[in-house]
Amino acid sequence: MNTVNDIFSYMEAWAPIRTAMGFDNPGLLVGDGSALVNCVLLSLDITPCVIEEAKEKDAQLIVSHHPVIFHPLRRLSPQDPPYLLAKYGISAICMHTNLDMAEGGVNTCLAETLGLEKVEGLERDAESGLFISLVGSLKDSMTPRQFASHVKSALHCGGVRYTEGNRNISKVALCGGAGGEFLESAVRAGADAFVTGEARHHEFLAAEAAGITLVEAGHFCTENPIVDAMRKRLSDSFPTIRFLCSETMHDPAQYL
Repeated sequence: MNTVNDIFSYMEAWAPIRTAMGFDNPGLLVGDGSALVNCVLLSLDITPCVIEEAKEKDAQLIVSHHPVIFHPLRRLSPQDPPYLLAKYGISAICMHTNLDMAEGGVNTCLAETLGLEKVEGLERDAESGLFISLVGSLKDSMTPRQFASHVKSALHCGGVRYTEGNRNISKVALCGGAGGEFLESAVRAGADAFVTGEARHHEFLAAEAAGITLVEAGHFCTENPIVDAMRKRLSDSFPTIRFLCSETMHDPAQYL
């Protein structure tokens, strides 16, 4: 049987910890690396509901994108995820900004889900030198409204916020999650649209002034495609282990 460390070694080879941004906390954050594994639950986040699901499905490990321990722990209560993981003896591997920038990682999966072609790197992270944003082309151009609707449908969003750019869209830049700060590089690259999970008011104003279509599709929805991609990769590499995508994982944001 394989161990937690076997899974971690595979994930680390795909998205090395050393490439994560300085503020981040990826890695094997909870559990014993030598523990045997026959079932793994995959999720974007590790919440109490996801942990209870892992327990019910007899999973020994959860692999997530967002770190279950991000800031230093000052106290633990019975409902806190790290407490529950330890209580049930479930390990946690979390791959965050290192997986955002990895080849085949979060941004690559977002580009594929949106149907972009000829995808290439746009802006590099200053620390790792890896691309933190990407740019590609649509097969057929769309109006700004059509493109915003396409993003909503492709990512299964409850809703999107967008600016109405001054031209049809063929060239699209993107950054999954909280990537509004990379709008400027999209404008410099001549992109017709920029897709991200979170953008601030002044970034919407800047997009409107530049005539670019900015689509804010939600942090969860822009990163969620990585979960099934992890399942496929890990299943191919560890055929004797069951890899399951969480059914309780969901976007905490609701839309009216």
